[in-house]
Amino acid sequence: MKSKVLSGIERELVLKYLTDGNVPVTLSPAEEKKDSEEIHSPESRVYSVRIDPENISVLKEGIILLQDVPESVSEFLGKSVRVEFYFNRLGLYFITTVKSVSTGPAIVIPDSIYRIEDVEVTRKYDFSATLYFSVVKADSGFLCVPFKEDELFVRPMWSMIPLEQQKIAKDYLEQFVPHARKSGKGGNGLQLISVCRYFVANEAPKVEAVQGRVKPLSILFINHERIVLGFEKNEALPIKEGNEYALSMFFSMKDAPAVTREVFVTCRVSSVYEIEGLDSVAADCVFTSLKEEDCRFLYEKATSSLFN
Repeated sequence: MKSKVLSGIERELVLKYLTDGNVPVTLSPAEEKKDSEEIHSPESRVYSVRIDPENISVLKEGIILLQDVPESVSEFLGKSVRVEFYFNRLGLYFITTVKSVSTGPAIVIPDSIYRIEDVEVTRKYDFSATLYFSVVKADSGFLCVPFKEDELFVRPMWSMIPLEQQKIAKDYLEQFVPHARKSGKGGNGLQLISVCRYFVANEAPKVEAVQGRVKPLSILFINHERIVLGFEKNEALPIKEGNEYALSMFFSMKDAPAVTREVFVTCRVSSVYEIEGLDSVAADCVFTSLKEEDCRFLYEKATSSLFN
């Protein structure tokens, strides 16, 4: 389904909204044609970049001037980009080219501005969970799904992080290690690799059809001792260090989805990891109650290929 283009009147309202300021935008490479023969090395690959309002000036002619922006923006010069932003909580975007002017990079707002489609993606998970904000089951909770389904119940490795993102990931790791040690519940620290991978993958969150909706939490890591959850900052998710919650985990066999197992635990948040300027949060939750047979099940699940 093609994205719906704004009418002329709607475009004028959006242009005035942008001109009035205080609107962050996200720049990302426009999708290239599949038959493109151009080859990019990993080092030259450019990811999404968020531009804060204080670095943006919008002229009434529909020209956006960018000042004091990250150095990576220079990689967009002369290239087609997708510019995304929110207008009254609705996700919008347009495609344009980054130009170089005397004041720095600049982009022209084109005639066509589109609404971001609200596409619901249906996936089947072999493992999911429900988080309850108490130590007992409630009628409703928050869905938790794998961040990277094929990388759960495996030993995290640094090679799982793309080469071009490993430097910033190591910077994050240096911030997280002292925090984990201070909590006294950091274990062997392998979960921090998954946490770093989550943060570098979410440096510039994608603008969605509607702003501020609570999405499922991401399961970043799990073994027989802990589960690590990732989510965006939201007042509806009051996850804080020291708080205890209940968690129902559901497992199914890939070859026999009708065969399921539920594991109910309570867990306490030992560490909450954040990076200044990013909307992502990761919570390291240590199990505080776990039946012996469930502990054995999770241990075997994390150290064998029974369900793979």
